[in-house]
Amino acid sequence: MHIAILTFDGFNELDSLVALGILSRVKRPGWRVSIACPTPRVRSMNGVVLDAQADLREASEADAVIVGSGIKTREVAADAALMARLRLDPARQLLGAQCSGTLVLAKLGLLGDLPACTDLTTRPWVEEAGVRVLEQPFVAHGNVATAGGCLASQYLATWLIARLVDEQAAREAVHYVAPVGEKDLYVRRAMTKVAPFLDARV
Repeated sequence: MHIAILTFDGFNELDSLVALGILSRVKRPGWRVSIACPTPRVRSMNGVVLDAQADLREASEADAVIVGSGIKTREVAADAALMARLRLDPARQLLGAQCSGTLVLAKLGLLGDLPACTDLTTRPWVEEAGVRVLEQPFVAHGNVATAGGCLASQYLATWLIARLVDEQAAREAVHYVAPVGEKDLYVRRAMTKVAPFLDARV
């Protein structure tokens, strides 16, 4: 089971790495979580440099993909050659988008007329792309989920684990990373946001 987190130059560390950390709590044979990039190395909006663990071809073949966010996402969405390399398909993959990653899914035509979540900065660009933006942190329609706000990446990770493994595994992953003394609170909040969308299947 391969989960790829698409991470572009100028990426937001929280959007890619919080999801990576939570998803990596799952310890099962064949479970793999990777940072997938269009280049061998990317630099974050704050200067953090990451080496790619997978390329876009591998991401396009992954079981699940999160499209990360960053300060250059509009450039990514406007790069026809780069966008053509993203062969994402909700019929065979679970797809998630974090903040401005929603703009990428919109430009790929993967949201259709479905409402979505994104961050406040990206909202007008997503709306310009014809997508209605919801005033909430997380929503999923079948195999496609979107989240708005950096720390909403925990909801994408929770949703993916619940869909790919089960709800108990999702609870355990969130419980592991949650602050001491607030673990039950964090688990309850995450499951409250995600649970209404777990029955829908495509």
